Amino acid sequence: MQQITVLGSTGSIGANTLDVVARHPDRFSIFALSAATQVDLMLAQCAQFKPRYAVMAHEEAGRRLADQVRAEGLQVEVRWGGDALLDICAHPQVDAVMAAIVGAAGLAPCLAAARAGKRLLLANKEALVVGGDVFLAAVAQGGARLLPIDSEHSAIFQSLPEDPMTWSQRIEKIILTASGGPFRTRALETLRDVTPQEACAHPNWVMGRKISVDSATMMNKALEVIEARYLFGVQPSQIEVVIHPQSVVHSMVQYKDASVVAQMGTPDMRVPIAYGLSWPDRVVSGAAALDFRQLAPMTFESLQEHGHAQRFPGLLLAWQSLAAPFGTCAVLNAANEVAVASFLDGRIRFDQIHAVNQATLAGVTFSSPTALDGLLALDHESRSFALRQVNQLANGC
Repeated sequence: MQQITVLGSTGSIGANTLDVVARHPDRFSIFALSAATQVDLMLAQCAQFKPRYAVMAHEEAGRRLADQVRAEGLQVEVRWGGDALLDICAHPQVDAVMAAIVGAAGLAPCLAAARAGKRLLLANKEALVVGGDVFLAAVAQGGARLLPIDSEHSAIFQSLPEDPMTWSQRIEKIILTASGGPFRTRALETLRDVTPQEACAHPNWVMGRKISVDSATMMNKALEVIEARYLFGVQPSQIEVVIHPQSVVHSMVQYKDASVVAQMGTPDMRVPIAYGLSWPDRVVSGAAALDFRQLAPMTFESLQEHGHAQRFPGLLLAWQSLAAPFGTCAVLNAANEVAVASFLDGRIRFDQIHAVNQATLAGVTFSSPTALDGLLALDHESRSFALRQVNQLANGC
């Protein structure tokens, strides 16, 4: 019986994780849940899964949840704040941590889980994008087991040899697939008019608002390129992105003998979640199996086709950031979080997200951080710079 902490339990990944856990009560038990603001949904999760702890991000939400938990007679200890979040990641009784907090806010709890030697199921790509070598050092020092949950990185992991020591000798390149999001065929001149509702309407996946916008700009793929570089120890030049609108092939590994191993499946996040929870075993995920008799033709497009390089300019920032001093990826991530939030709030246009990211990369100067405090300070500085860029754009400057 594995004791699981789920960070971000009320989000899309968290809800899918709980769905898989509920299918295997003989294998998994929920030790702790965390969320930001959704008190009512957290209460329902506490009633169903009966965790030992429930942690809210802030005191006001935590006190509301505590009152409701008492009213329902649930034996759940409610806490709030950053220290409580770290505690439920590093607790001695916890076997695995599902890291599904969106953004750089997930870095500190991921580090806590890594240092405590947990099985760390990484759905928070920003932990590696921002943390990079600092995060990997914590994983090594704590003896943690890092398992990717992003569908693309899980697909790569499933397509690699079991022994990581052989990867560099065998791998020619990693091929990340991208759906192209809702604007793959949209006329370039109309992108400035995209609304938040349109950007969040992904054709294949059900996701949160922030990651849906990232998929529409393909900044999610830029972050995944950075994540793949750290997860699998390959050079940036060994990572390729192809657009695959059907989202059936989730990613591929090309070997030195020119053979390609791919992982396929329906676009359902319960598949990589179930694999991460049960690895090296496999358990029922609840996802539908592929029906090859009904499968539509699969197509693949390079970034050089159909104006994709102009449609998704943010993707190239991944390789540029990896070639720059350590910390540049943290700047990019912070700028993008501010820009996406500003777009969703109606302060800037869709096409200005890239402008904010570019300006922040060019404008923030720093010394390469070597620890969490330095990374968080750089994140704060980058957000402040990006917000000034947003204000200028919003004011027509």
